[in-house]
Amino acid sequence: MGSFNDEENRQFTYEEEAKCVWVHGPIIVGAGPSGLATSACLTHQGVPYVILEKTDCLASLWQRRTYDRLKLHLPKQFCELPLLGFPHDFPKYPTKNQFISYMESYASHFQILPRFKQSVQTAEFDHRLGFWRVKTQDCEYISRWLVVATGENAEPSIPEVSGIDKFKGPVVHTSLYKSGSEFKNHRVLVIGCGNSGMEVSLDLCRHNAIPHLVVRNTVHVLPREMFGFSTFGIAMSLLKWFSVRLVDKFLLLVANFTLGKTERIGLRRPKTGPIELKNFTGKTPVLDVGALSQIKSGKIKVFQVMEGVKEITRSGAKFMDGQEKEFDSIILATGYKSNVPTWLKGSEVFTKDGMPKTPFPNGWKADKGLYTVGFTRRGLLGTASDAVKIAGDIGEQWRTMKDCNNISCNSHVILLKEA
Repeated sequence: MGSFNDEENRQFTYEEEAKCVWVHGPIIVGAGPSGLATSACLTHQGVPYVILEKTDCLASLWQRRTYDRLKLHLPKQFCELPLLGFPHDFPKYPTKNQFISYMESYASHFQILPRFKQSVQTAEFDHRLGFWRVKTQDCEYISRWLVVATGENAEPSIPEVSGIDKFKGPVVHTSLYKSGSEFKNHRVLVIGCGNSGMEVSLDLCRHNAIPHLVVRNTVHVLPREMFGFSTFGIAMSLLKWFSVRLVDKFLLLVANFTLGKTERIGLRRPKTGPIELKNFTGKTPVLDVGALSQIKSGKIKVFQVMEGVKEITRSGAKFMDGQEKEFDSIILATGYKSNVPTWLKGSEVFTKDGMPKTPFPNGWKADKGLYTVGFTRRGLLGTASDAVKIAGDIGEQWRTMKDCNNISCNSHVILLKEA
């Protein structure tokens, strides 16, 4: 009798020959936190699935596209995935490596085995058959359900800046930035003043680089903690009793008291409060972990240039207001974007920016068996919430179909020969 590995290898050989796979349960695209959370919840519901991942590892954004000093911005209790929490000995704010180890342990615990190096080329609903057809570079998967779990941070967002190809020094997006040690004694232009821009600037300071932070828009900066408690946690508790605007007023009052008026150091606040702004636009407030003190001391230079960068020159940058400065390196802290429009075809569920048209908390489910997870603009807490809902909804359909059709669960795929 052959071993399990023999059977598994034989199955993959058949798939290579067939080039077409019928999946009993849903097809999940993406093996980041969103895909893993949904997989675990489906397992809990007794529903089989196939999870497709274009890279060769779990949580590739965290493993391949994050800087060394990164920690979770929120306490671990707000970042847990469903059904399995962080280890008790993890600190309040787990490090990048600790979070990756949590993801790997999570996948192991629920026996989640993604199909790696399966880059989805197209996913489209076949109206004639009533199924989803998902094509990768070497196979086609067919199912009644499709779960889009690539999330809102699938690809680096790189702006078009005139002349950037002429710059003599390194130009690096934060997805490729690892440590400020590579920029020692460099004058570094950091474009973008969100959490990544602030933390990279702080990291550069600690490695004796000289960061110059371009602040094009208004930005809310809040202390990571207030009175020894997480600012986010305080806000979540207060929102149970008070309106968003009242909570925003409280947060800004405490922030101004503890951090001072940020307008004085070139960081103008939006007129809309931090939580209200986050809810309407998805723009996350910056949680300060030390950058403000470096700005106040002058170690991080702030350029308040509302019109932005006009042109990159061979040795520096020209700004819209007429300023011109020389730099040794440029770091683009310009965030990430969804890649859904590049592969999901024929669906009107997503905007041209790759976000669900239906806002939170109802964006997790569309029609024709289409689901989305990781697009709430509410971090891992939103991901966990949607994963539970998706698995519950599919689980109910699965059990009804199983009772009606006497489906066998011995295998989660059926191999089909190409016509």
